[in-house]
Amino acid sequence: MSSSLPPSAVSAPPASRVRVAVQASDPISREGVRSQLRRHPEVELCEDSGPATVAMLIEDVLDEAALARLRRTVRSEGSRAVLVVGTVRENELLDVIECGVGAIVWRREATAHRLVQAVLTTAKGGGDLPADLLGRLISQVGRLHRTGTDQPASFRGLTSREVDVVRLVAEGLDTTEIATKLSYSERTVKNVMHGLTTRLHLRNRSHAVAYALREGYI
Repeated sequence: MSSSLPPSAVSAPPASRVRVAVQASDPISREGVRSQLRRHPEVELCEDSGPATVAMLIEDVLDEAALARLRRTVRSEGSRAVLVVGTVRENELLDVIECGVGAIVWRREATAHRLVQAVLTTAKGGGDLPADLLGRLISQVGRLHRTGTDQPASFRGLTSREVDVVRLVAEGLDTTEIATKLSYSERTVKNVMHGLTTRLHLRNRSHAVAYALREGYI
């Protein structure tokens, strides 16, 4: 008896799919992104965000209302977040990272492949920032550190192993690449990052990098 299910449904069991809730201020952006994601079997679209969901927020610019939506999505609703945005000003960058955003995608680069990549990375607790944005983040927190801006005391006492791992995360390496570089097992790398983020109440890898940079460890 032949199956009537489409190939995409057969190739991606529901349990392996990432639930994604798309939020946008205008219906055209929301439906456009949903249409791109709908073609990918790794993704299951849903209406409401929550702890087992990646929330994808579509914004032109980041104003106070947009930042409030980000904070509510991550802190109150417990979602992991992907931000698709037209521009991020320098003074907004740390706010965005500290809101708990796992990935940032420029609207001009928001192809279906790029969006799905950001969703899958975020669902695994990883961080995904555009290269130019990572450079700006490093510069900004470096200036904060040099000028003596107040820094969270909770980040003091990083072990040398944690510093080594976070430094490579900041350089954009994934778990496999970090393990190879440091001659660790992948399990060790994951345990180091889990211990670090849990101990310091950090939301994801991007948040850990932001705090490490601000403290001057990297």
